[in-house]
Amino acid sequence: MNSYNRRNFIKASVAGGIGATLIRPFDTFASIGAVQNYSSEVALTTGDNRADMAFRALKPFSKQIAQAIGKKRVVLKPNNVSIDIPLCATHVDTLEGVLEFMKSIGKLNQCIIAESAAGGSTMDGFSNYGYMKLLNKYPVKLVDLDSEKIEIIHVIDERDFKPHAVRVSGMLLDPDSYIVSVARMKTHDRVLATLSLKNIVLGAPVKDIGFSWSPSKKPGTVNDKPIVHGGGFRGLNYNLYALARQLHPHLAVIDGFEGMEGNGPNRGTPVDHRVCVASTDWFAADRVGIELMGIDFAKVGYLNYCAQAGFGTADINKIKITGEPLSNHIKPYRLSDNIEKQLVWMNAV
Repeated sequence: MNSYNRRNFIKASVAGGIGATLIRPFDTFASIGAVQNYSSEVALTTGDNRADMAFRALKPFSKQIAQAIGKKRVVLKPNNVSIDIPLCATHVDTLEGVLEFMKSIGKLNQCIIAESAAGGSTMDGFSNYGYMKLLNKYPVKLVDLDSEKIEIIHVIDERDFKPHAVRVSGMLLDPDSYIVSVARMKTHDRVLATLSLKNIVLGAPVKDIGFSWSPSKKPGTVNDKPIVHGGGFRGLNYNLYALARQLHPHLAVIDGFEGMEGNGPNRGTPVDHRVCVASTDWFAADRVGIELMGIDFAKVGYLNYCAQAGFGTADINKIKITGEPLSNHIKPYRLSDNIEKQLVWMNAV
């Protein structure tokens, strides 16, 4: 943050009232038209400072979040699919905004930041992305999920439709964990878009310490994340839906300050979008994120499956959006080059 923004951000954080004038809790907007029977609420903020935007987006839910956390451990789960590509990863300033919010509701001492990076050392990723500086300011721990307790769950593979065992983080399944998905708004080369749910489901499978996609890979090490990909586009969409009941965030924060379009989740290009989405309803947050990216929701397989199973509503008019009007901030993202292949899930086998 620049000195002016940081000074004002911290001052407002201490006062606990930064959202009072910038987010109007009773303002609503729907992309087609207002309705009375809202199923969920999502906050949408914009600005020039990631931390401030995340803080303001969370403020309308202060009482609800504090009550839900209680005495639970708060797990902030960033999305660090790669450990050395900043555009693909959760920005440290977004995490700072979430931590300042947790401080404002008295839950800071219960927070950890935990991840299992896809193809390299999780702790190296934390260092590369500047997370270490958070340790100097907050009583927070950085945790590599690959080193923690695991549980075994089963997923399908579309090539044989048999159950396949996968090791996943016990911490993300623990009922005493309050899971916060701190994701980045990105397109994806297998399921169109990656937002709050996918960050948790695909971050949960673990790998052996020493695994890497590079030649430095330790012999005999294994990564379980590919198992959840289900052998293809259909399998991945189904597994994301099927695991959502067990592995979903209790709080979603989606940073779209600088999104990624094209061949995401790690080979795309930047989008100057300057939005942030937050909600205690992960499905509603992802639904609004899809709308902000200008993506046809009907084409996002795993979220359509979740809607059909009653995890949330696909009708954007039934989501109460506070803060900024949605229509002012829709910015169509260029989709992956293989988009036509991805849509195979829409066709009968």
